[in-house]
Amino acid sequence: MIRYIAFAALLATSAQAADYLPPPGDAWATHTPAQEGFDAAKLQAAIDFAVAHETKLSPELDGVIDQRDQRITIPLQFAKEPFSSPIGPLTVHAPANGIVIRHGYIVAEWGDVHKVDMTHSATKTFLSSVAGVAFDKHMIRSVNDRVIDCVQPTPDFMLPHNRPITWDEMLRQTSGWVGTMWGKPWWADRPGEHSWTELAKGPPPVGKEWKYSDVRVNALALALTYIWKRPLPEVLKQYVMDPIGASDTWHWENYDNAWVTIGGQRMPVPPGGGHWGGGMFINARDLGRMGLLGLNNGKWGSKQILSARWVKMARTPTAQEPDYGYMNWFLNTGQKMFPAARADSVAFIGNGDNIVFIDYEHDMVAVIRWIDDKQKAEFVRLLENALRH
Repeated sequence: MIRYIAFAALLATSAQAADYLPPPGDAWATHTPAQEGFDAAKLQAAIDFAVAHETKLSPELDGVIDQRDQRITIPLQFAKEPFSSPIGPLTVHAPANGIVIRHGYIVAEWGDVHKVDMTHSATKTFLSSVAGVAFDKHMIRSVNDRVIDCVQPTPDFMLPHNRPITWDEMLRQTSGWVGTMWGKPWWADRPGEHSWTELAKGPPPVGKEWKYSDVRVNALALALTYIWKRPLPEVLKQYVMDPIGASDTWHWENYDNAWVTIGGQRMPVPPGGGHWGGGMFINARDLGRMGLLGLNNGKWGSKQILSARWVKMARTPTAQEPDYGYMNWFLNTGQKMFPAARADSVAFIGNGDNIVFIDYEHDMVAVIRWIDDKQKAEFVRLLENALRH
């Protein structure tokens, strides 16, 4: 059944529904479904659907292995890739869980929303937010500047093929960057029909082809570490997570071998996902805060955490892949991803699936964790159908 958390009376009376934001900590005010315009039975049906369609990352072995044990399922999921061995932490994830938020208030929760779990490629949204802060502080003067003009961290960045690559192309996953990051070569990441398909094709043209690639994402993370000259988790905490009142339970885990020395200081370089382990470990409530930041176009109360200009760029479709903006802003262009939601809806999505769905039309955020990827559109349809106004 839908769980309702006790009202934080002072907060509920001092804020209006349209502008309420949860304070730091766990005193997040709640409203009933009826108060926020939901049909309670239909909302419960959406939640029941999410729980009933918990992901099975290795469905062929259902009943043979623990489907929640990512120490087994993730290596099996990517076993056909060369260089697929994990080099970062993997954990057993919680059962399906999530939150529905409207006008800032929690309307419903299910499962263990405090469980700190891997979030896989939703990590990319945190990575691009660190880039956004750098842009807003003019550490990156223009997203059309070449990355090599700002950082020269490795011989791979110095390759003639990689020299023209811009920040915008890296953020949109159109860079075509080639090289090896932390022992993982570019051609081995989602190689296609055969393990050698991308290698046989050769380096892709810079800026011309969209390809979902964690190797290239990790190259961006290294470049940003050189820009900041600080560990990126520290930057994220100072400029994003603390200002939005996130808990201290999240942690951004790097690979065992992902370290670099800058200015004499040895520091970790975190990845943009959990492909080989690691990435962002976070609970559903903190993901909900990140969703509210996106819903409010980078603003948290009176403070602009990410500039409206940056969020607009993040929400601008990529020419080669109109359903993708900056990582990891998945767009509902043409209502292809979520036919039941308006075209301006967006989502942060990671393997598993870990989803933060943002509905600007209805001032709503939903966090859906560990749902079968093929069922995410149907969950959104049920959720939208539960709204009466």
